[in-house]
Amino acid sequence: MERFSGRRALVTGAGKGIGRAVAVALNRAGAQVVALSRTQADLDNLQKECPGIQILCVDLADWEATEAALSQVGDTDLLVNNAAVALLQPFLEVTKEAFDRSFSVNVRAVLHVSKIVAQKMIARGVPGAIVNVSSQASQRALTDHTVYCSTKSALDMLTKSMALELGPHQIRVNSVNPTVVMTDMGRLNWTDPQKAGAMMSRIPMRKFAEVDDVVNGILFLLSDQSNMTTGAMLPIDGGFLAC
Repeated sequence: MERFSGRRALVTGAGKGIGRAVAVALNRAGAQVVALSRTQADLDNLQKECPGIQILCVDLADWEATEAALSQVGDTDLLVNNAAVALLQPFLEVTKEAFDRSFSVNVRAVLHVSKIVAQKMIARGVPGAIVNVSSQASQRALTDHTVYCSTKSALDMLTKSMALELGPHQIRVNSVNPTVVMTDMGRLNWTDPQKAGAMMSRIPMRKFAEVDDVVNGILFLLSDQSNMTTGAMLPIDGGFLAC
């Protein structure tokens, strides 16, 4: 069933992992997809798998380049803000460079891209849906994740603020807040039994999320099935945030 037929979707951070999987899923569900990443090779590989996907290469930390790139994108009905960076440092060793880069991509770029897309939606007078990919780390402190936790927490409040102000225009804004996700990078970073065991012991279901778990949550929030849901943070965490 092509439940997104006739809709145009923009997915950031679409070169790998969750973003790539979302772009592919939306394409298969009938949407016209624009996939954005800062790595051209990743976009080329994506387009080989799904030739119908339009690709766009830009670093979202670059404000001017982002505006120029998005001027090439046509009318958009659905937006998934997935692009993010995770620079892990102990609190006492946090650097300005790590914070600036994380804030630029994890918060400022989401605001910037969403503002551009929402302005076009409002000008067209159409409803829309935006999903921001946040994290369980927005609501729980994790060792060496000071910058990541704080920027994802800011993203959650940005989601609520966007929902408040865009609601009258029938534009819904929500977030998904996953636990550790078994992307290629996730598997690489969480293969150490001691590290993985400590985290998994805090998850009631005693397992990490698979990519499809997150994709399904995003598709639900983009779809008409969540037509009365906005300003929500959807945990995809096996119960981590319930404890």
